[in-house]
Amino acid sequence: MTDFMQYVASGGTSERPSEAELDALLKRFEWFATARRVRALVRGERDERLEAVAPWRGESVLEREPVDAEALTFLTSEDIIDRFLREEHLRIIAEEGEPESEVRTEADLTDEEDLVSEELAEIYLAQGLRAKAIDTYRKLSLLNPEKSVYFAELIGRIETNN
Repeated sequence: MTDFMQYVASGGTSERPSEAELDALLKRFEWFATARRVRALVRGERDERLEAVAPWRGESVLEREPVDAEALTFLTSEDIIDRFLREEHLRIIAEEGEPESEVRTEADLTDEEDLVSEELAEIYLAQGLRAKAIDTYRKLSLLNPEKSVYFAELIGRIETNN
């Protein structure tokens, strides 16, 4: 049993257990699919019980080809970036000329709109001014992008409670 557990834990890279050990294990536990899979691999034949449930089971790690770790580490990150840049159809190239519209990275608020806070939005809600509360939360979302998900949830709740 120890050989079997080590073999399964290694993902099939350690020494396979003997047929006698697998037969004894399956004699005791007929339902043990992993042992059936290993026995099929050791014998080089298919197991009828496994074939019956194969459409509903995922691929076993024991049946996969071993991964060549050396091949995975053969390319460095610089090699991967260089290969990406050599392929022309993957490059992102900016169009020539001036952009059609200005790209804004910050909220554009006038002096009147600068006074926004969560407390103000809560006051609007308490007064029944849902539209003003939603507008306030949208402005807060622009001013505090790290909390935009929180504000979006609040806006969603207000809109669904209409």
